[in-house]
Amino acid sequence: MSPVRVAIAGSSGSIGTQTLEVVRAEAGRYEVVALGVGSSVEVLIQQALEFRPQVVAVADPSRRAEVAAALPFAEVVADFADLVQPADVVVNAVVGFAGLQVTVRTLRAGKRLALANKESLIAGAPVVQPLRSVPGAELVPVDSEHCAVHQCLRSSAFPDRELSRLVITASGGPFRGRTADDLAEVAVEQALAHPTWKMGPKITIDSSTLMNKGLEVIEAHELFGTPYDLIEVVVHPQSVVHSMAEFTDGSTIAQLSMPDMRLPIGYALAYPARIGTPFGRIDWSALRRLDFEPPDTATFRCLPLAYAAGRIGSTAPAWLSAANEVAVDAFLQGRIRWHQIAEVNEATLERYEPSADSTVDDIVAADARARVVAQEVLPR
Repeated sequence: MSPVRVAIAGSSGSIGTQTLEVVRAEAGRYEVVALGVGSSVEVLIQQALEFRPQVVAVADPSRRAEVAAALPFAEVVADFADLVQPADVVVNAVVGFAGLQVTVRTLRAGKRLALANKESLIAGAPVVQPLRSVPGAELVPVDSEHCAVHQCLRSSAFPDRELSRLVITASGGPFRGRTADDLAEVAVEQALAHPTWKMGPKITIDSSTLMNKGLEVIEAHELFGTPYDLIEVVVHPQSVVHSMAEFTDGSTIAQLSMPDMRLPIGYALAYPARIGTPFGRIDWSALRRLDFEPPDTATFRCLPLAYAAGRIGSTAPAWLSAANEVAVDAFLQGRIRWHQIAEVNEATLERYEPSADSTVDDIVAADARARVVAQEVLPR
């Protein structure tokens, strides 16, 4: 049986590097045919020398000649979307809205998309959703929460009519239990100190504000067609229960494993089968307790903002996602305080301008307009 051909857009980041760990662990099962990075060319070159892909993408134009000289066996391209053609499965691990084109190109080509780039589905849902019906197109989520839901829903023959609610778990991030007054002066380093997951800086900050969970609520709605009133968030600090599905007979099905992103990555690569490496295996003799509590939406205001944007629909989630990227970037640069991330998001959403949403260009335009507004409302 021929190996499954894998492309990784964003191969130098956390998801990208862990995808390669899964490929190494499952020797002979996968072939890496395409890799792409923004500007981390040293990492890309090292990866390519090991895996010998056919195509590599480098977004930074000043570094492409360097990569071409180091990798004479690979075609060097500028666009992440050009990684799709040689692959059977495309892992979209690009950070932020820039991942939309990879999502669109993969589904349009009728291939499996292992989606770690939540913003492309959240912001681009109006154009992405129709592409899911392309023959052969398949979207398998890599987020631990949505991977968990995906697995839980397999327990029902008729999830569209038997599902009562989805329960999305949140670790609570580094500031769980803290009040707004406690968080008035937090430093960037504190917000980046996630207690259970190792992620990139943008996603880690989103976890600290619960925006990550809010975006996941929108994503769950788009992935599974579940109404917002049937999607709940519960804080679970151990990050062992990754999400749950409750059905009409009162049964709740949960997916449990230790925090390890290689499990959902492997699930997306192998679906509908499973890989043979037990990433995230639980030692039940050591696991003493599982705690759950409601989220503090007064302190972590980004979560209710995401519900609001999702209920507005159309390009409102794109506006919120774009505003959040601007706000998080400003926080990481020390230009605003942590609590002002939510303020920027709220002020931008309040100025939401409904617009066309039928094409990729429409979504790009909405994203661009939201970024302008977010810059205007940034505290000076």
